[in-house]
Amino acid sequence: MPEFGPLVGDDWLRLHLDDADLVVVDVRWYLDGRSGKAAYDAGHIPGSVFADLDTDLSATPSFDGGRHPLPDPSEFAAAMGSLGIGDKTRVVAYDDTGGITSGRLWWMLDVLGCQVAILEGGIDAWSAPLSTEETIPDPAEFTERPWPAERIMTKAQLHDALGSELVILDARAAERYAHGAEIDPRPGHVPGARSAPATDNLVGGRLVPDAELAARYAELGAADRPTVAYCGSGVSACIDLIALRRAGLPDARLFVGSWSAWGADDTLPIEEGVDQG
Repeated sequence: MPEFGPLVGDDWLRLHLDDADLVVVDVRWYLDGRSGKAAYDAGHIPGSVFADLDTDLSATPSFDGGRHPLPDPSEFAAAMGSLGIGDKTRVVAYDDTGGITSGRLWWMLDVLGCQVAILEGGIDAWSAPLSTEETIPDPAEFTERPWPAERIMTKAQLHDALGSELVILDARAAERYAHGAEIDPRPGHVPGARSAPATDNLVGGRLVPDAELAARYAELGAADRPTVAYCGSGVSACIDLIALRRAGLPDARLFVGSWSAWGADDTLPIEEGVDQG
């Protein structure tokens, strides 16, 4: 079988859409409160199922876990099984933001050793008709397994690593990195973090060429040093992790709680201002 992931194109998906071992997952979600499920109902890739970022891919928000903590492994296994995703299922996830939200499902399945890809260009790249018929999947057996500690960084671990050789990437928009936004609990960023907006990896909803990604992350210092990425709540930073994979660089860790956890903790230091490089 040819290499699968971390991206597949529209032509590949059209060819394999009816494969028995493939599940296509719509992961649309909107920070402004619009309903991803409503977008799915209005039109989705035929046969795809809908995964809710807030309930299927996250636990209840918490002080240490932030807005989108990782769900308990048993709850995640149950959610995947209910979507028809089993231990040997190949998964293609998509959204309408270039992977900004579907990247979260990609990362969660990838760290557990599953076969997963995101649809390059998302639903906008789908060249065949859409469907408004909801897909009711057959339940599958997805084995519960723990989140691997070596791919995750906690708030306490990140605090202890400040001032070390660790490269810290902030995947939020540059303005949020510098000064925060209304949704952020405090302005600024983790001390020493580099500004690495997730959207800078994308042009027209697609990842820029691998060589450009490699050059970008080399400039940020992530080519040969241990790296962790964070964003507002552990979602959009996953695009940085996919981009590192595409660039052929070592896998970075994800600070799942991200700024929603760090910024909410007044005992932790912050910095403000633009990235000085």
